Amino acid sequence: MFDFHKDKERYFEIQRIVTEDTIIPFLDKYLKNDHAKYILEIGCAEAGVLKAFLQKGHKVVGVELSGSRFESAGYFLHNEIVAGQAEILNKNIFDIDPSTSFDRLFDIIILKDVIEHIPNQELFIPKLKEFLSDDGLIFFAYPPWCMPFGGHQQICRSKVLQVFPWFHLLPAFLYKSLLKVFKESDATITELMDVKATGINTENLYKILDSYHFKILGEIFWFINPIYKFKFGWKKKQVFGVLTKIPYLRNFYTTAHYIIFRK
Repeated sequence: MFDFHKDKERYFEIQRIVTEDTIIPFLDKYLKNDHAKYILEIGCAEAGVLKAFLQKGHKVVGVELSGSRFESAGYFLHNEIVAGQAEILNKNIFDIDPSTSFDRLFDIIILKDVIEHIPNQELFIPKLKEFLSDDGLIFFAYPPWCMPFGGHQQICRSKVLQVFPWFHLLPAFLYKSLLKVFKESDATITELMDVKATGINTENLYKILDSYHFKILGEIFWFINPIYKFKFGWKKKQVFGVLTKIPYLRNFYTTAHYIIFRK
């Protein structure tokens, strides 16, 4: 069911399609003009998201910490890198000075399925202002922590745990014990426990954005995440209007939250 995570070429293509079909049309509603944009993706992985923007004529920069994923991104975007339309950096975003590293600030900053992995989000999110142009946009897509699979159970080896909802909400010691009972590897357990420590819900995000005076422009609460078409063959579906307004509870049935904001 989740083997596409291991097939880098297929995963790249899935990310490209989801971006082309869902993310770009959402962003287009809030862009002031049709001019080519300068786009930064933090945690770009294999760069499937960036490929979709390149196909629209934009110029892109991807930042990726993982060495293997950095190499994959370089392979998949080789022609665009040679042509000067794309750049991939194997760095921590905190080690980059935007005033000296880039020709100008970015029109769009993207984090897709990344913010839930970043510790100290209250320090990281305001730092994005340093990279953003005055009228630039920031886009996050992430699974709220309390949603059925917000713990990233899909990476488990156990076929039972892969599809077992909400067990990541157990207290940490019980969660870790259960992973050990099902003989998950030490690396998987470490990754899942890290996500448990950094997972984010909409209320947490709103609080940070409000604290640093960001302005929310638009949101989508997905009941069926667009990427589930490739995981389960399910058609994407938004949460019914009034259900998006229920604080805290909405995190339990929103499988993906798309949000656009600006400084």
